[in-house]
Amino acid sequence: MKTRTGIGFDAHPLAEGRRLVLGGVHVPCHLGLDGHSDGDVLSHAVIDAMLGAAGLGDIGDHFPPGDPEYRGIESLELVARTVAILAARRWRASYVDATIVAQRPKLKPHLGRMSARLASALGVSCEDVNVKATTTDGLGFAGRSEGIAGLAVATVEKIV
Repeated sequence: MKTRTGIGFDAHPLAEGRRLVLGGVHVPCHLGLDGHSDGDVLSHAVIDAMLGAAGLGDIGDHFPPGDPEYRGIESLELVARTVAILAARRWRASYVDATIVAQRPKLKPHLGRMSARLASALGVSCEDVNVKATTTDGLGFAGRSEGIAGLAVATVEKIV
């Protein structure tokens, strides 16, 4: 069986009047991520990692940020659509490892739910999705709580 690995990255600024959604989970916070969709940087990084592994470009190629169809869309829906794009080309995700970079809020209590929501959208078991969170100890835009970033690595397998 042929396997490939891809890397995905996304970052969005924090903004007033938005819900904070990461990995399809609403995280209580007075700020949310600004973006054309729900701004879920974790899901966006996972999408880019899967598309990259399959050699299918990136999230903007498939879900253009200016397209009204994707305005405010839940990013887990985009994950599910990406799974279908991969399946049409005979690829499937087999493992995802992802990291959220944020100074605040504390994310550890929500990581298990994020893994479970992503696993469901990917059609894999919870043990095949690992989500972690880290801070930058006050360094950079994430350390100043100006935004949040997501980084993901996905392994995909060719369906024979």
